[in-house]
Amino acid sequence: MRKTSIVRNTAETKINLALSLDGGETKIKTGCGFLDHMLTLFAAHGKFDLELTCKGDTWVDDHHTVEDV
Repeated sequence: MRKTSIVRNTAETKINLALSLDGGETKIKTGCGFLDHMLTLFAAHGKFDLELTCKGDTWVDDHHTVEDV
């Protein structure tokens, strides 16, 4: 299988991502409902597995979470 994983930590966010180009299943939790929805559809229609968690400063706004993901 073709897959990778990435950990990205910034001052505003902590991101863990696992991607497999073969699949179509998702586990996405970013704290931004619309972003979760769009990434779920993107992975499902693209037929790739995407597991993503992001803890960001969403009490400020969703900007940094969306930007960093």
